[in-house]
Amino acid sequence: MIHVEQKLWTSEKGWETTTHVPSGGAPQVVFVFGARALVTQGTVYQQIRNFYPGAYIVMCSTAGEILGTEVREGSIALTAVHFEKSLVRFTETTIPTVEESLGVGKRLAEFLPVEGLVHAMVFSDGLNVNGSLLVKGINDNLPVSVTVTGGLVGDGTDFKETAVGRDSPGEARKVVLLGFYGDSLKVGYGSMGGWEGGGGKHTITKSKGNVLYEMDGKPALAIYKEYLGEKVSGLPSSALLFPLKLHTASQADFVRTILGVNEADQSMTFAGDMPEGTEVEFMKATLDKLIAGASTAASLSMRQMGLATPELAILVSCVGRKLVFGERIPEEVNAVRTTLGAQAYVAGFYSYGELCPGPEGERQCLLHNQTMTITTFREV
Repeated sequence: MIHVEQKLWTSEKGWETTTHVPSGGAPQVVFVFGARALVTQGTVYQQIRNFYPGAYIVMCSTAGEILGTEVREGSIALTAVHFEKSLVRFTETTIPTVEESLGVGKRLAEFLPVEGLVHAMVFSDGLNVNGSLLVKGINDNLPVSVTVTGGLVGDGTDFKETAVGRDSPGEARKVVLLGFYGDSLKVGYGSMGGWEGGGGKHTITKSKGNVLYEMDGKPALAIYKEYLGEKVSGLPSSALLFPLKLHTASQADFVRTILGVNEADQSMTFAGDMPEGTEVEFMKATLDKLIAGASTAASLSMRQMGLATPELAILVSCVGRKLVFGERIPEEVNAVRTTLGAQAYVAGFYSYGELCPGPEGERQCLLHNQTMTITTFREV
């Protein structure tokens, strides 16, 4: 059985314990999702260390915090987890440059013990990384039987700096990989978007890694600005409302979201690779379809567990979805809760990228954008 204690910090009330389940042991791991200004503070980290002196603590900055069915900003959502039968291990490293993302993933995976490993979760800097290459490096260096999920952490809609910490305050350019061990642990996962085509198909004619320079032989940013119309003044955050779907021959279609723009060379930086020759399409969303996508992601995660009832769910949803929902953002979290059931303890954050295997039946982790991605756990 998995035992969970959850705490919430707000500027109005300080620390509150929202969920407490008595357990026979201290938590092995504490997930801390919060505003960058908070998770980078040494005093905040020390308070959490005092709560849980023997636990691994992973600190992640966010574009919004999820605890239960509530979504907040400027808070800290803490979930401390005790596994009765399973073990947790960590590796961590620094991402020197975006170009070294593949090697960073390889290095993380190589240092994670593999005996008894059933699942891994990665939490990475959300701006100084190529998420596609990071997960490739991890995939290629873990046993094929091991599934991987996680996310690229956020910084609200500022896109200035993100932070991750393992047993320390959050820092930029950090990435942490958690390993979960033991035959008693059942893990499910699911990722779904709900976006639909909005027209405007183009072909990538010049790119380098995750930087897009030209579509149809024209400056990419100029084309994007034309499509955004009056919303152009809100770049780069307004681009989250209209992500790009990549149509590829080698794998299922997937969506990429923008992380930044460069006016000087009219380029756009995305969370993952933008291969030359790929056809892309502007996307749009309706709330009903996004809510249905969140519910489907929860259903997929339960099917991966053999329809076992989850005890814990970690949600990683895209900041773009949060902008589309606005004040109705709790609706997608409520849809997840309804599907998973009231017994599941729910925590998570809004991200700059979601990491999860692709279509149902696939086991290799991929970078997703503009999805609700769910990892569910249960001990048997």
